[in-house]
Amino acid sequence: MIKSLKGQLILSLFVSGCSIYLIFSRFELNDGNRFVQIIFFFALILNIFNSGLLTQKYMHSKKSV
Repeated sequence: MIKSLKGQLILSLFVSGCSIYLIFSRFELNDGNRFVQIIFFFALILNIFNSGLLTQKYMHSKKSV
């Protein structure tokens, strides 16, 4: 587990970027299994939301110091 807030933020942004790349480059958005697409889109939304929360926490910690 990464204990520093900056490390968590960088890792979260990296995972979100990789998720976006994977979804838009590997999945056929018109064909295929709808259930798998819905699961991956839900995971993408959660990753981006988590990145936003970590960014907010990181910016708040920099302002308070």
